[in-house]
Amino acid sequence: MARQAQRSRVTKETSIEVRLDLDGAGRSEISTGIGFFDHMLDQLARHGGMDLVVRCEGDLHIDTHHSVEDTGILLGAALAEALGDKAGVRRFASVRVPLDEALVDVALDLSGRPFLHWEVDHPVGPVLFGSPPFDAQLAEEFFRAVITSAGITLHVTLIRGRNTHHIVEATFKAVARALRDAIRIEGDAIPSTKGTL
Repeated sequence: MARQAQRSRVTKETSIEVRLDLDGAGRSEISTGIGFFDHMLDQLARHGGMDLVVRCEGDLHIDTHHSVEDTGILLGAALAEALGDKAGVRRFASVRVPLDEALVDVALDLSGRPFLHWEVDHPVGPVLFGSPPFDAQLAEEFFRAVITSAGITLHVTLIRGRNTHHIVEATFKAVARALRDAIRIEGDAIPSTKGTL
């Protein structure tokens, strides 16, 4: 059975379309109008081993927050739909991913219960990438939106790092690799004593 989903959402702030294939080849077509965010979503697809299409038109004249958060909401909803009843998935996964001096630890559970532990310190004040700017603090907002919509427990801990770009990119790669492991099919049973996730 194909583990795919397509979602769209239109608000007064954003118009977004997401297509997701969990059993893809890491291909992506990303267009959010935010260059750095596009790059991070590409990392999520490539290292997550999933095919991902994201098209977002947002109120970038105000800021990039709405586009980033709303993309996370829709991606999480698509992820939940593609996973279905989660029969056969590995469910739990953890990984440490380095990027030069940065090292990020991620553990996740496809629990059905959204929870985010975010232990990633950034310099005080905004750290902006690109134009329009992606504030490094938006990484947390993006993942909070994803896990809330998808029903995932996610722990992200920065072990060490100084370069904020490296920290953010290592975080996206680490979540992608953990997700790739957690969604892997290992059997046909739902991995819970409750019989549902």
